[in-house]
Amino acid sequence: MGADKRNLRVAALALGVSFGMLGLAYASVPLYKLFCQVTGYGGTTQRADAAPSEIRAETVSVKFDANTAASLGWSFHAEQPSMTVRIGEQNMAHYRAVNTSDRPLTGSAVFNVTPVSAGAYFNKIQCFCFTEQTLQPGESVDMPVVFFIDPTVLDDPDTRAIKEITLSYTFYPVDKPKNLSAASDAADTVN
Repeated sequence: MGADKRNLRVAALALGVSFGMLGLAYASVPLYKLFCQVTGYGGTTQRADAAPSEIRAETVSVKFDANTAASLGWSFHAEQPSMTVRIGEQNMAHYRAVNTSDRPLTGSAVFNVTPVSAGAYFNKIQCFCFTEQTLQPGESVDMPVVFFIDPTVLDDPDTRAIKEITLSYTFYPVDKPKNLSAASDAADTVN
């Protein structure tokens, strides 16, 4: 009887560990995304409500990169290839997207900065990457990005020598757009 209790306990423990690992597997992507957003790991930028009041004399060149998945059917580019910005100063860059297809298409942008160590100091106040974008056939849209480089970038020994940062976006198609499915759901409830 003692061996049966131990076997039952081991089986329960193994089952508990299995469920725990399964739960961690499902939570790993959101937890990793949260970790990247908090730390800037992997070139993930930060979000901010406003630029700091401290503007430094030092400058950095920011290059703008734009990419589109071939399956999206959009033309997407930066309106300016680069700009020189003062550390701490609020700036605005513009990207343009055009739906070159004959049907409405929805895209969502992923982004990062390089060098990746600059991600913790690159702050966006306003960005098209925070929402899905739906463009009608032939429609063109200006997509501004309002950003600043946190002045503490100059206090970090790993980033103080950075003279160039690249902000890169890649648009991918969204299979089931939130804004179109919400409208469809609303129409279904009316009918």
